[in-house]
Amino acid sequence: MRFSTLVFAALFAAGSVSPAQAQDTAPPEPITVSGSAAVVSDYRFRGVSQSDKEVAVQGGLTIAHESGFYVATWGSNLAGWGTFGGANLELDLVAGYKGSVADGAFDVGVTWYTYPGGADESDVVELYGKLSGTMGPANLTAGVFYAPKQTSLGNFMAHPDGDRGDNLYLSGDGAVGIPTTPLTAKAHIGYSNGNDGLGPNGTSLAPTGEYFDWLLGVDATWKQLTLGVAYVDTDITRSESAYLGSGFSKTKNGSPIAASTVVVSLTAAF
Repeated sequence: MRFSTLVFAALFAAGSVSPAQAQDTAPPEPITVSGSAAVVSDYRFRGVSQSDKEVAVQGGLTIAHESGFYVATWGSNLAGWGTFGGANLELDLVAGYKGSVADGAFDVGVTWYTYPGGADESDVVELYGKLSGTMGPANLTAGVFYAPKQTSLGNFMAHPDGDRGDNLYLSGDGAVGIPTTPLTAKAHIGYSNGNDGLGPNGTSLAPTGEYFDWLLGVDATWKQLTLGVAYVDTDITRSESAYLGSGFSKTKNGSPIAASTVVVSLTAAF
């Protein structure tokens, strides 16, 4: 989220009003509600397409308390590989807590990835922790995501009678606003480590066992709208994709769904 321009404008305005006007300002609400709606040319989750390299429509809603606790939900349509257990919808339920630490901020919580209409043993529960701060003009965030052992992350390719696996994901993100423009340059790198293979319904957070994903892009923001363009890629090879079967390839032409691509997105915040 890019709040810096709004914050600076608010501070300037606060310094220019009279004491009487300042007293008339209503205190902040204890509970705030925010959300977004987006259209993306390809839904990529940790570098791998969840929409068969096709367009996805997404939306989210967050309810936050002034104490720092919050709950959120987010959803997207699915296709191809992403239709775990036959579902065509991903619905994430999130609960977390945000606070300040030193010169930065932290964010901890849990995400429940659900697939309504899909088969049993497809859902994934994942814990997360993030630290964010600034370095010069850059906003930096480091994240750790851990999914404890669960059946949906087991390797049923090697253990058809049942298995339980876990998954670790490490991420680093950076964003820098380009002066005198509405543009923000962004970068991301992630590392996945888990059981190689697929769960009972094709589920997996690290289908090759271990891989890197990365992103380089730029966002243009106007009022509540953000247009984003990003190059997304992984180090998953074609042979690794072939080993995972036809489900790890685009339905129409068989191209790997973890291959490099350019993702275009349009997001409206409210």
